[in-house]
Amino acid sequence: MTDLPSTVEIREEGPREGFQIEPGPIPTERKVALVDALSATGLHHIQVCSFVSPKLVPGWADAEAVVAGFAPKPGVTYTALWFNAAGLNRALAFKDRLKVEGAVTVVASEAFSLKNLNRDRAKNLAAQRANVVAHLEAGVAVPRISVQAAFGCNYSGDVPPAKVIEALADAFAIGAEHGLELREATLADTMGWATPARIERVVGEVRARWPELSIILHLHDTRGLGIANAHAGLRLGISRFDTTVGGLGGCPFAGQPGAPGNIATEELVLLCEEMGIATGIDLDALVEAGRLAEDVVGRTLPSTMLRSGGLARFRQAA
Repeated sequence: MTDLPSTVEIREEGPREGFQIEPGPIPTERKVALVDALSATGLHHIQVCSFVSPKLVPGWADAEAVVAGFAPKPGVTYTALWFNAAGLNRALAFKDRLKVEGAVTVVASEAFSLKNLNRDRAKNLAAQRANVVAHLEAGVAVPRISVQAAFGCNYSGDVPPAKVIEALADAFAIGAEHGLELREATLADTMGWATPARIERVVGEVRARWPELSIILHLHDTRGLGIANAHAGLRLGISRFDTTVGGLGGCPFAGQPGAPGNIATEELVLLCEEMGIATGIDLDALVEAGRLAEDVVGRTLPSTMLRSGGLARFRQAA
């Protein structure tokens, strides 16, 4: 396993992912409490909210209040998610508290794009061009590509690596039109189709085409393979992952009600620790934050570590 990274950057998305899908209503102060608890764990990147339509995503009708309410911790980068110029403008109102950057979002499955965004490939690319223009006019950098449904789709089935390459090529073409330096790409397993073999194939083909591109994996545990897929990514040298504390979240538009969401942050931290990979995260504090998340949403979250805890205290007892 000579390609293992020495350190891993974990990008916590639990608040944003979780509170967009939980039935609620969840009081603003409880959302803020979770952000503050996560800030105290050693995490360096936390996505705190979505600036989206409150009619479509009522769980984030209080996005501004949450961003105004949490206590920023030095050394932690806080971000948010948005999909259009209106959301961007809402984020810019908090640029003193949030890192505001854009992304070119493409979809490797047109069927999912139609279901999730109500756009075919051509319409989505037109929307992304307009999105880039809005960001650049606002003085906001666009350094990243996001590829949805990069490993498979509930509506179209297997997504071959060629479709991921095609989606990335679309994004790079948009970048070239506007002089963007797109340095990194998130490959999202939006509906939980990834397996270790799929991770190897897709990452391998992307690297063969763009060897300098930095890859981030956004993995879901929909079918119980999330941590196995993360392990495959680590073996390939991937050093950045999106996760959610307790396994909060999921894709509300994927036709999988009740399915587990993203891989649990604490489970990835444990895997890294056992492999000798540094994360800089206090695992015990993270587990406590996960238990707080369970209390906030009022249900049992998928992470088994919230019940079993880590290994350190058992090693000490032995």
